[in-house]
Amino acid sequence: MVYRTKTYIAGDWTGDKNAINKLYSWKDSDFYTLDFVDAHELHNSSDSSLYCSIKENLKIRLDGSKKFILIVGEKTNTITKGNCSYCAKYSSWYNKCLNNNTTSHKSYIQYECDYAKRNIDENNIIVLYNYKTVHKDKCPESLRYIGKHIPIMYTAADGKTYWNYSEIKNAIMN
Repeated sequence: MVYRTKTYIAGDWTGDKNAINKLYSWKDSDFYTLDFVDAHELHNSSDSSLYCSIKENLKIRLDGSKKFILIVGEKTNTITKGNCSYCAKYSSWYNKCLNNNTTSHKSYIQYECDYAKRNIDENNIIVLYNYKTVHKDKCPESLRYIGKHIPIMYTAADGKTYWNYSEIKNAIMN
């Protein structure tokens, strides 16, 4: 049995890597005090795996997670990676997996968000926007109106953009 003690981070690991890396740099810093146990350390999967087996690994990580963080950026709601119809083992002719696995037309992000909505307490779902303001239209529909929605960046009085560390830390640590 896996205890729900971990924090799961989801997002576009190509387009929003700067924001994801910022969370990890705060976690690993001696200066900042953002502390969480990363669910991605629970179970590894290979990017060359079948989409369905990667989703099974995501499920294992999500099952061990108490908190779910989604980083929302420009392409979060339109990413298709993870959709079985793009897998090499999917037959569009037969509309099924050639390995006889269950098919799903959800992207990895849609899968993660839907799973989190069903299995993680709403108070432990945190949606961070890689923007200065919240853009709910960019958020997957399943999480659009639940959880805590926070912009990652904000503009200070001097016109410069800064990371929203204190509000993010408060959301994650409480």
